[in-house]
Amino acid sequence: MRFTLEELADLAPGGSVEVRVPPDGAVQAVAGPRHTRGTPPNVVETDPQTWLALATGVLTWADAVAAGRVHASGERADLADWLPLQAARAR
Repeated sequence: MRFTLEELADLAPGGSVEVRVPPDGAVQAVAGPRHTRGTPPNVVETDPQTWLALATGVLTWADAVAAGRVHASGERADLADWLPLQAARAR
């Protein structure tokens, strides 16, 4: 699980979005203003099963958001360009 979060941070370097997959981990990713204290303005949170489905392409970002399986807040909190991880790496 942690590896896939680190892979996202490598694909989308930056610190404007905090991606949380409790209890497994969290990373900051996506270029833009870096968050340093308090509640970040751009947050993505989901459960481990949904995160793995997104990371591997079993589930699309749009479907996960529509089904309420991902909670995304903030103008930069759309990870569709970086998921699934392998497809994003190939781009």
